Amino acid sequence: MNTYTEKFNNSIQNTLFEKLPPQEQNFIREKAFLLHFTHQELKQIIDIARDLGMWNEKSLAEIFPEHTQKKVVFTRLKQAYEALRNTPNSYKNFTPKNIATEQKYTFKTQSKEGFGLGLCPVASEKTRCCNLLTLDAVESCGFDCSYCSIQSFYKQNTITFDSGFAQKLKNLNLDKNKTYHIGTGQSSDSLMWGNREGILDALFLFAKENPNVLLEFKTKSDNIKYFMENAVPSNILCTWSLNTPTIIENEEHLAASLEKRIHAARNLADKGVKVGFHFHPIVEYENYLDEYQEVYEKLLLKFNPQEVVLVSFGTLTFIKPVIKKLRDREFRSKITQMPFEDASGKSSYPHATKVEMFKHAYESFAPWHKSVFFYLCMEEHGMWKDAFGYQYWTNNDFEHAMLHAYCKKMGMDYLM
Repeated sequence: MNTYTEKFNNSIQNTLFEKLPPQEQNFIREKAFLLHFTHQELKQIIDIARDLGMWNEKSLAEIFPEHTQKKVVFTRLKQAYEALRNTPNSYKNFTPKNIATEQKYTFKTQSKEGFGLGLCPVASEKTRCCNLLTLDAVESCGFDCSYCSIQSFYKQNTITFDSGFAQKLKNLNLDKNKTYHIGTGQSSDSLMWGNREGILDALFLFAKENPNVLLEFKTKSDNIKYFMENAVPSNILCTWSLNTPTIIENEEHLAASLEKRIHAARNLADKGVKVGFHFHPIVEYENYLDEYQEVYEKLLLKFNPQEVVLVSFGTLTFIKPVIKKLRDREFRSKITQMPFEDASGKSSYPHATKVEMFKHAYESFAPWHKSVFFYLCMEEHGMWKDAFGYQYWTNNDFEHAMLHAYCKKMGMDYLM
């Protein structure tokens, strides 16, 4: 075995080389032996090939430069790859691959070690955070949104319920003289499982017995059957994560359609339940502002601002393990086909792009500014000033403003 053969074989270890089509493996091997790429260069080339396939773009061979100098070839290849990242995505000729058309999963009910109120998993002093507390009633999600980090933390298609959840809720020791904002949709979807294993029975009872708790159910489902058939405690808030039809059809697999989500929210609002909407992630692609504008206008038309507690905005933000997990999947997605810039240690859109999307979103809801609480999720402190024209100086300031507005809208006493 010659020296470079051994080096090549060692370099492709712990990479996605074996997951590439055979013709791409052969192409990379041929070019590597010709130009003697280093270990790091090979790793990057393999990741580029994997990304191009996931994005449904040209193949590596189609963008590979013809030149005899390795440095020139590698530089030009990276430039061609980054050019694709920096051009707004188009879904016109995008074809999904290996996407489930029905929900298939295994249910498990088991005792879970420990329990309590956890901090929002993205809470950070580097970003302006509302200090949301979380209750993980269920682990893993039956939807298959291509950008979702839940898949990186839990075994996909295995849905785990905590057998001791109801009793642990009863044992929570909360300060009766303090207002709590608790969410149930961090490790799974809040509504898609309905009352399976009695989780909604337990949460409704918890809300009734703790009137100082503002309990938020966040969902991409239209499964509101339990809510329509039961009296809903007045301190329960139901919020929908919304997106454009383009993103829902191509990236939010198995989730309810936009129309079904809005219809479900409308039905609960008609029943007197307060609702809210999260636009997270807002995704940049060709004509995306126009498509999001249509969604914003639907909400303005279908809801009275007195029925709506909140509207939030956020965008794609990745940590390296999630990007690695996405590359490992055998599917197509344009979610990572975006210009990556550092965002407090994570990767996200450039600052100017985020200002554009958030400012456009906020200004689109101008008729609601005086009566609905708007906020940015997981964004750096200064982004608020650029997008909204104002900002909070600390996370506690943000939290107090949010809870004061929520309690006022929901008829609750705000207890500091």
